[in-house]
Amino acid sequence: MTDFDPANFANLSPKEFAQLVKSTPDDKIAEVMSGDTRGKILNEVFERMPSLFRADRAGSTNAVIHWGITGRADGGTDTYEIVVENGTCAVSNTPSRDPKLSLTMGPVDFMKIISGGGNPVMMFMTGKLKAKGDLGLAANIANLFDIPKA
Repeated sequence: MTDFDPANFANLSPKEFAQLVKSTPDDKIAEVMSGDTRGKILNEVFERMPSLFRADRAGSTNAVIHWGITGRADGGTDTYEIVVENGTCAVSNTPSRDPKLSLTMGPVDFMKIISGGGNPVMMFMTGKLKAKGDLGLAANIANLFDIPKA
């Protein structure tokens, strides 16, 4: 399962997706994430987040988180909004609320983080991941979701 083909993502379980990201070279991920299928891949990833959300771990967490994924072919950034509120998680690709936390990273680092193959703390320390706002929330994001391990 080393063919990083976005057409197959919808059929992959989170664990299979994590294994695929782990087994794919960074340059191949970068190539795919700068092409025509980038939007489809990002939408697929973010659309799954509510189903991976762990309300039992969220407790009284109420937060708006903006995820900025840089490296678009036109030089721009795709921004998605996750709203954790009253034990629920909602996602939008058109942010409309002020974030408590904004995360910005390149597409390869994003794929590694969401597939459990990257260390967000190390990425933050080395400048690959930028966080603005509530850093305590940033440290807790992984606990709010069932992030697959490859």
